[in-house]
Parts: sequence; structure tokens; C-alpha cells
Amino acid sequence: MPTFPAFSDTTWPAPSPQVCELLRRGAEIALALPPESMKELDAARSPEFAGQSVAEDPVMFASARRIYRAGVVHWASANILHPGQPVPPYITPDMEHNARELARRGMAALMMSSARAVQTVAWRLWMQIAFQLTRDPSLLEELLDVSARSISAFIDANMLAMSAVIQEEREARQRDSHVERRELVTLILENGQVSASSASNRLGYPLEQAHYGALIWSEAAAPELHRLEEAAKALATSLSAPQPLIILAGPATLWVWCSGATRVDRPYLEATLRTLPEVRIAMGSSGRGIDGFRRSHLEALTVQRVVGRLNTPAAVVGIEQIRLVALMTQDTKGARYFISQTLGELANASPTLQRSLRAFLQHGCNVTATADALHTHRNTLLRRLERAEALLPRPLADQRLDVGAALEVLAWTRPEADGAE
Repeated sequence: MPTFPAFSDTTWPAPSPQVCELLRRGAEIALALPPESMKELDAARSPEFAGQSVAEDPVMFASARRIYRAGVVHWASANILHPGQPVPPYITPDMEHNARELARRGMAALMMSSARAVQTVAWRLWMQIAFQLTRDPSLLEELLDVSARSISAFIDANMLAMSAVIQEEREARQRDSHVERRELVTLILENGQVSASSASNRLGYPLEQAHYGALIWSEAAAPELHRLEEAAKALATSLSAPQPLIILAGPATLWVWCSGATRVDRPYLEATLRTLPEVRIAMGSSGRGIDGFRRSHLEALTVQRVVGRLNTPAAVVGIEQIRLVALMTQDTKGARYFISQTLGELANASPTLQRSLRAFLQHGCNVTATADALHTHRNTLLRRLERAEALLPRPLADQRLDVGAALEVLAWTRPEADGAE
């Protein structure tokens, strides 16, 4: 017979000595139940088992029978040694195996419902024993009350332990799934020989459609994966796209693909990112099929590298915004020299002056259109443009393309906040 530690739980009411003796005698009877009674326990099943694949699995059925009988033996043995005291949980290899197998099949809830079905049968058998032990109303009432509390607490403790096993199995399978999916996606990205239809089925994501590829990451010291996943869902929402393909590329990085049938709702996406501090998104352009899937991801990777290289503060950056900058900053030292020589004193001037001149060039040197875009009075804009041009080492008319390119690179290296004019 197994040994059990004596409990000193002050929150657990101690039964009377008479009921403790009845519990001990009843537990001895339970250990010697006839085969017919044990078969009734073996057959205990929750209604949810009907029609399930495990309902006809002889291996799991045999395991379940051992689990139920082991539980009865454990509870009865504990009450022989320490009648009426809390019974510690009892986890057998069979229980772990069944829990993991049900978790793998997505049927973990069946273990919980089955445990309650077994509890119902066990309680009915125990009541039959209780009525054999005494007909005294007060003793019988106390015996049934203590027994109900004991059986329920024992099963609850076991199910709590099994819940931890199931959660561990789910997390392990999720890690394995992430690894398998990442290996397949890596093969696609490396131009491996992959069937689009087969890969689509394995990934649960159609590869023949148009895609936006994105990288979502956090530079926080302790990144929270759920924040990255929220950003991925926001990206899909901004595209009115169904469930995105999300690949865990690292502890703080997701590779994401969404349907590229529509344009990104940038105001919505940027507003959402403001609620997710330190989360960043780099996006490629829309592309169709496996080639588009690959190209958009590589573009997003380029964006991420430029953002990192320039320490860009923007939370959402697309390849269309930064393509020129990406080319110009491959040689960082050369880019800094180009900016210094092209902009002169304007390179270190107020961001407001830089932004005004950049917008002026972007709008074809149209003052009215630029003022409207900046929500600035026309005369205010003209004064800013005059001051900005005065800081250039050469006349703007002689180097508009160069100045525009230099300001574009500079714009991605400093915050958006206004500076002093």
C-alpha cells in the first residue's frame, strides 16, 4: 500500500472520530469492490465521447481503465491511512499519456468531462458503501458530506495538474509548428523547389494570391509576443484581409504576409501602432504568387535594415517610402558626405525648415499646394523657404534633385517633432 503524508490543513474541517472510522472501513471495502462494480467504473464516459475518434481507440480505453482504477486505489488507500484528510493528487504515466494525446487531437476538454462522469459513478458506488456502514442519520450525513468534499477535491487537484500537462503539450506543439512552418517558408524564400498548392495547404495560406510581406519586431528589452501578434492583426485589418500568415522568426520578430488585394489603411495602422509601444512594422510592396511572396518579404527586410541603419523613429515604414533612401544609404559614410556637401548649414538647421523645403520640392515647387499639404499659411511657408534656401551652399535652382534626395535621407534619421525655426 502506498504511503501518504499526514496533512495539517487548518482550512479543512476535521471529521468526528466516528466518521473517520467509517471512512477507513469504507475505504477498505472500496479496495475490494467486486469486478461488476469496477466494470461500471470502467464504462464511465462523458456524452461528448460519442462519435469521437478516441471512442474506439483500444489503447486509450485500456489506459483510461487503468487511470480510473488507480484513482480509486489511491483515494481509498489515503483514507485508510489518514481518513477524512485531503488526498494529494495522483498523476500516473497513463494520465500524462492520455492528456498529451487528447491535446494533440484537440480534444483536451474530453479529459475534464470524462473525469466528472467517473466522479458521478464513483460517488454512486461510494453511497452504496456508506449505507452499508451506518443508518444513523447524523453520522450518515457527516460521512456523505466529508466524502463528497474529499472526492471532489481529489479530482479537482488531479485535473489542475493535468491542465498543466495539457498546456505544456500545447506550447510544445506550437513551438514545433512554428519550426515546421518557418522551415517551409525559408525554403520558399530561398527559391527552393516548392509546390504552391502543397505549401498553401501546409501553411493554411494561399500562395497564389497577391501579398504584402512585412516584418514586425520590437526593440524592447523584454518583448511581448502578444503585442507583435496584435500588430500583425492590425496590419491584416488595415488591408481588409483575412487571417494573415504569421511566422515566428525570433523571440522579438515576426514574418507576416497578408492579402495584397487592397491598399494599406495607413492612418488606421499608424494609430494602432501608437497603442503598441516599441513595436515596428517594415512593409514590402504588393506582389502576386510565390515570386511576389518572396519579393515583398525581401523588400520588407530591406526596409528593416534601413530603419535600423538610420535609427529611423517611424513605427510603420513601407518600401515605397524608402526605396531611394535604401539605395543612397548602402554606403553610410558616403551618404553623410553627400548630405553635408549638398545641404550645407541646412543639414543642421530646424527640422521645420527642412520639412518645408522637402515638401516644396515634392509638390513640384508649387507654393499653394505645399502650404495646403503642411496646413501652413502661404506667407509663413514663403518665409521658411527663403530661410532654408539661404542656408544652402549653392542656389536651389541649380541642384533641386540633389537637395530633394539629401532631405529625403535626412527626414528618415530624425523625429517628426517641430524644431525651432
